[in-house]
Amino acid sequence: MEWIFSLNEIQDTALSFWEKIKGKRVVAFHGPVGAGKTTFIHALCDVKKVKGTVGSPTFSLINEYVFDDNGKEQKIYHIDLYRLKNESEAFDAGIEDSLYSNHICFLEWPEKAPSLFPEDTLHVFIEAVNAERRRLIIKYK
Repeated sequence: MEWIFSLNEIQDTALSFWEKIKGKRVVAFHGPVGAGKTTFIHALCDVKKVKGTVGSPTFSLINEYVFDDNGKEQKIYHIDLYRLKNESEAFDAGIEDSLYSNHICFLEWPEKAPSLFPEDTLHVFIEAVNAERRRLIIKYK
């Protein structure tokens, strides 16, 4: 599955993305600095109408967001492994607790700790097509 979108189309793309990944709990976002990983995750949270502020967890490592799903409170964990040196640091930070919590987890920089993820992790690749457009590709394993 592939989308090419601009910032003006990001909300529609995020909605379509949610429909395609229904039931997936752990989604790993791959892409270089500036590709738009955090921006797209923000759009995904906007579609779910999360409560509170959505921001980059670069320094906190994990941000927790809450949204209402048909009257039931659900969580999204937004995890950014960019600052970690190795998998051991990810383990020490408690990343696995979020990954195996049965809540939705969006991860940036998953290559920093690839062996920690559940087998059914969905891998998404995002890249700049040009200054205005991004390509998002879902790879099912």
